[in-house]
Amino acid sequence: MFIDRLPRRGCAFLLAALCLCGVPTVLRAQALFERFTMAVANDRADEVAAMLARGMDPNTVDANGDPALVVAARSGFEPTLEALLRAGAKVNAQNRFGDSAIMVAAIGGHLGIVKKLVTRGADINAAGWTPLSYAATGGQDAVVRYLLEAGANIDAEGPNGITPLMMAVRSGNADTVSLLIAKGANINHRNQSGATALTWAQRGGFNAIEKELRGRGAQL
Repeated sequence: MFIDRLPRRGCAFLLAALCLCGVPTVLRAQALFERFTMAVANDRADEVAAMLARGMDPNTVDANGDPALVVAARSGFEPTLEALLRAGAKVNAQNRFGDSAIMVAAIGGHLGIVKKLVTRGADINAAGWTPLSYAATGGQDAVVRYLLEAGANIDAEGPNGITPLMMAVRSGNADTVSLLIAKGANINHRNQSGATALTWAQRGGFNAIEKELRGRGAQL
């Protein structure tokens, strides 16, 4: 570093100037940030709650661009998630990919967290990818059932026109496909490229899914 090349008096002067400019405060803030994000990432709920009580922002975003609530929801950390919600974390905050806490909880099958987030006002029918699409992708049937009971749009279209049923087919989740069909999903919906659920079943070589779709009247 350039500071190593300065005379002693020069180093002392520079360090004194940095202190006057508030550098120690910045370093302390960085240390607190790192401690908080590590506590969230490791489900140290008591530590998280204590830091929140001392004024830590519950909407802190980590170095990867994930809000603390998204981190807790993705890992299934209910105690930490509850601490964040009590402190006022924004339930629909998204990371840089557009994922919210309920979306990552849905794909991971964390039903308890999904329920908590819904009761706190999480949006289950936002434009674009929805928690139901994520749950279908992950083959999380308990979450799929709950979201449908909570009013999720069974044929919600993703940015490219893909529905939860199509995501279940694409992922080869036969049980989820059967569940969505039984609940009334549109089996002949076409995405923006003109593909249907049956198209994707054929492309993926999912013979059992293709057989069920054809038996239900699905078309290419």
